[in-house]
Amino acid sequence: MLNTVPADRVTHSDLANAVRVLAMDAVEQAKSGHPGLPMGAADIATVLFTKFLKYDAADPTWPDRDRFILSAGHGSMLLYALLHLTGVKGMTIEELKNFRKLDSKTPGHPENFMTPGVETTTGPLGQGIATAVGFALAERMLNAEYGDDLVDHHTYVLASDGDLMEGISQEAIALAGHLKLNRMIVLWDDNGISIDGPLSISDSVDQVKRFQACGWNAVRIDGHDPKAIQRAISRAQKSDKPTLIACKTTIGFGAPKKAGTSKAHGEPLGAEELAGAKAALGWSHEPFVIPDNIRDAWAKAGKKGRRLRKAWADRLSALPADRRGEFERRVRGVRPEGLGDAVARLKDRLAAEPQNVATRKASEIALEVITEAVPELVLGSADLTPSNNTKTKNLTAISPGNFAGRYIHYGIREHGMAAAMNGIALHGGYVPAGATFLVFTDYARPAMRIASLAGIPAVYVMTHDSIGLGEDGPTHQPVEHLAALRSMPKMRVFRPADAIETAEAWQMALERTDGPTTLALTRQNLQQVRKEGGAKNLSATGAYELSPANGKARATIFASGSEVEIALAAQKLLAEQNFEARVVSVPSLDLFLAQPEKVRHEIIGDAPIRVAVEAAVRFGWDSVIGPDGIFVGMHGFGASAPYKDLYKHFGITAEAVAEKVLRTHNL
Repeated sequence: MLNTVPADRVTHSDLANAVRVLAMDAVEQAKSGHPGLPMGAADIATVLFTKFLKYDAADPTWPDRDRFILSAGHGSMLLYALLHLTGVKGMTIEELKNFRKLDSKTPGHPENFMTPGVETTTGPLGQGIATAVGFALAERMLNAEYGDDLVDHHTYVLASDGDLMEGISQEAIALAGHLKLNRMIVLWDDNGISIDGPLSISDSVDQVKRFQACGWNAVRIDGHDPKAIQRAISRAQKSDKPTLIACKTTIGFGAPKKAGTSKAHGEPLGAEELAGAKAALGWSHEPFVIPDNIRDAWAKAGKKGRRLRKAWADRLSALPADRRGEFERRVRGVRPEGLGDAVARLKDRLAAEPQNVATRKASEIALEVITEAVPELVLGSADLTPSNNTKTKNLTAISPGNFAGRYIHYGIREHGMAAAMNGIALHGGYVPAGATFLVFTDYARPAMRIASLAGIPAVYVMTHDSIGLGEDGPTHQPVEHLAALRSMPKMRVFRPADAIETAEAWQMALERTDGPTTLALTRQNLQQVRKEGGAKNLSATGAYELSPANGKARATIFASGSEVEIALAAQKLLAEQNFEARVVSVPSLDLFLAQPEKVRHEIIGDAPIRVAVEAAVRFGWDSVIGPDGIFVGMHGFGASAPYKDLYKHFGITAEAVAEKVLRTHNL
């Protein structure tokens, strides 16, 4: 036996050092990675996992488990070591040895879609702590619906100096403090080191005072004192506010030369320093070898939540079948069966009573129906509720300490809203939809990218989608944003042309469970171009023939959103010149381009002249019209004026479309 000390004599240091050495060994073998944080934060994580975390390694997706968010994603080996030691299935020692290798479960930064036990993708600093706000908020909201018997857990975050320096952290902690998310506990690895060197070269913020100013409890402790860590977490669990525990640590703890320096942050220790660190920690075992008694003690920690999980399962089973089934459906992310029927009925009503409204208003009309059909849909806005039209009459807003609602006032916090939405979706039980202006996807983009990467089904309601917003001018007029979002892998973008297409876009967004959707909606009123309702969702292929030619088409006009009515008007002008054209509505260009070639060819058609009309830049449209096709749209930034004047000024008119088609035909 490597170690015959009885398991009951395993010390805190033994457990923490097991985490440290696995991290050191994995980084050394990979010749890449960040050993410093796992070495410095091992004491914090060990106390949390062995003394507090409500967790069963046999079922890492148990709905009422505590959530642990490693916001400092560069320290991923800390989390991988913990998942391995506690016994999560699939997190073998071989996976640790394959750290940062292709197809391993141990990538350079945690990815929730790759690694069992990882709650959320982290890496970009600040995203983890901001996403955790969504987890904590979803827990309180679901608790308000289902009570303590089913929902009663904490959200723990391990954050680094970098997480707290990123601007998104301010939005996140301000929102959490305002809402009194007392089940959120942030453990700050306060090691005072960044890549460039001591934190003092770039920062002098008193983080404890900052958190206190945002409505948090905040305390300072020795992050290497297990008793101090235990006392602080115990107090935090009893608080009526979220809590920051500033844990003063030494990065690269144990390394003889690199400890406490930036050299321990983002590079392997090297053979000599690694040997010195193990000697300082009193660790004499071969790489990746954990003595049986220490391994057994960690495995016991991984099982300590099993009794609680089974008791929870018994309480769930005792519920009436309909309530139990609804809870299970929601936490599994299965959409209700009535959504399609509700949208079909709405479309029939709109066909009978056409609505010439802005698509932001059409979205509100759709939401009046959809929020009844989809009880897990949670809406919100970054302080633009009257502009985004996201709060329907049947929704109640949550407020500090009162979470029995389905509407969230995020404040002017686009970064924080988008990240919190990721957490709400990942927690389970809700589908989040949040709103702002399309131009401000620039602020929300980092979290939107993570949603795309991690396959998170969030819905972004982005209004004021073009120069059509008018007088606010070019700072608020998105021209490149549609192209940017369409280029993002797995992001689906809808720009509906009228009320019926808007209802179809909402249906597609909510039925999707493998990634996010952006709805780009107008400020200005639009004609209702669709005349028929029915159950078939014509937007499901991304594009469809809206208005055929009377005879053989010599041109096809493709358009999205507010420009579809311009395309239809151009078709009419061309018909007056005995020139036949057809109109294809393209509510989702990226979805259309993802269709099989046969479907694309049938919709694009054989007309020799192809035109795209969109009040945005051309980028992306050549896939439909070809490099020599006609594009009527924006070639630069917008301007400040009434929107009708802007469309004339920039030449986005039916007359311009018809003139360019005829000119091309006559060449």
